[in-house]
Amino acid sequence: MAGSATAPGELLLINPFYPKDPWGSFGKHVLTPSLALTSIGGATPHEWRVRVWDENLLQDLPPVDLVPEVVGITVHITFARRAYELARWYRLHGSDVILGGPHVTACPGEAEQHADAIVVGDGVSVWPQVLHDVRHGKLKRRYKGSYRTPEYRASPPPRRDLLDRNCFLTTSSVIATRGCHNRCDFCFLAVDGLDMPYQMRDMQQVINDILVERQPYTVFIDNNLGSNRHFLRRLCAALKPLGTIWSAATSLDVTDDPTLVREMALSGCTGVFVGFESLTNANLVDAGKRTPPPSDYARRVSLLQDSGIQVNGSFVLGFDHDRPNVFERVVAWIEDVRLECATYQILTPYPGTPLYARLKAAGRLLHSNWDLYDTAHCVFRPRHMDPEELEAGYSWCYERTFSPLSVWRRRPRQLGAVPPYLAMTALYKWSNRLWPLLIRHRLVGPAWRPLVRLSRRRHLRLRRRLAAARPSAVLEVTP
Repeated sequence: MAGSATAPGELLLINPFYPKDPWGSFGKHVLTPSLALTSIGGATPHEWRVRVWDENLLQDLPPVDLVPEVVGITVHITFARRAYELARWYRLHGSDVILGGPHVTACPGEAEQHADAIVVGDGVSVWPQVLHDVRHGKLKRRYKGSYRTPEYRASPPPRRDLLDRNCFLTTSSVIATRGCHNRCDFCFLAVDGLDMPYQMRDMQQVINDILVERQPYTVFIDNNLGSNRHFLRRLCAALKPLGTIWSAATSLDVTDDPTLVREMALSGCTGVFVGFESLTNANLVDAGKRTPPPSDYARRVSLLQDSGIQVNGSFVLGFDHDRPNVFERVVAWIEDVRLECATYQILTPYPGTPLYARLKAAGRLLHSNWDLYDTAHCVFRPRHMDPEELEAGYSWCYERTFSPLSVWRRRPRQLGAVPPYLAMTALYKWSNRLWPLLIRHRLVGPAWRPLVRLSRRRHLRLRRRLAAARPSAVLEVTP
């Protein structure tokens, strides 16, 4: 229980620091605030005074001037060690420490050793009960939040007022759906015991979340916004009058219906994050990913690009059917289709997933140093190459893809889209030395937003031209 030195009624929510992959973009970590802690803040009863502290904003160590009665820490695998360090300090000083998040759900026995209580599963659904038990001296060791509660639609809005707007490109991070129709064996959604059905929020709730922020750009953080195409079409109709721009993660099969792609563009969609994962069909079959065949990837990418929607493709390296030529093959394909952006990950077996169980049973795991389970290091024995070869190939993919020559080769075919594409690439991928300065001095918003406003105005012009064009002009590109 909390000691006498703590401040009653004070709640501190912490997102621990984690090292950034030098080949990735530091900027993506401040694109939008995580909804994990602000949603917990929204579920906190009004009698508690809440503070959010994100160590990744480089503002200094978490506050120690006033030791809170309760500390809630979100735990991901790559910063589990840091989360446990913070938990130990606050527990020694009398706080009740509650751990939750993906890694706690995957490894509850491990996390339980470092906390007064843990929350497995959906933290928002049980958070009021956790705080009630703290206040009445009845805190349990473990709470299990269900993702099947009917209250999901009635969940309180996240407490975005807890954030400094200048620390992020946009504070309009919104979730419209939960879950995904895929269950890839390497994905966190496939963790043993995680029961997350596909759910949709009420449309007006989603729109209200956007309107209250009054931001020109919204990022949907759904696992897969395109899992239910009927819902996505209704969402596009609701977004269209707002005049905002937005981006989201979606599976490639959203292009099964070219008219839906058109509606996405007309409603303000400027970019999608697509998990291509592999260009080898056998890898996709092994992972259990339901997706269009790789032979049709290029045509489907063109459907999105022809409607003014940029594509950030995600590729996983190190599958069992990958050989040393996979790196050059993937990069060559990316350049051929002029993919605007690419993200690479080394195949990483997260604990609790079928991939982890399979590799562990085969004796192929190298270690359980969670710090290195960051998709930038090889933590297992690949089938057709050495771990060092896989890591070197991963680095080469990033180095080549974001070299000036490759960036120029992948420039959009529409002349007017080239300057903003180059500007976004420079700020997003070529400015890692600049990002710590922007983050530390709360200049992320002021640096990004002029470019966002220009992008919005350009897309509004594109939207008007697209609306004036015959719908058949979009359909003609399909076979």
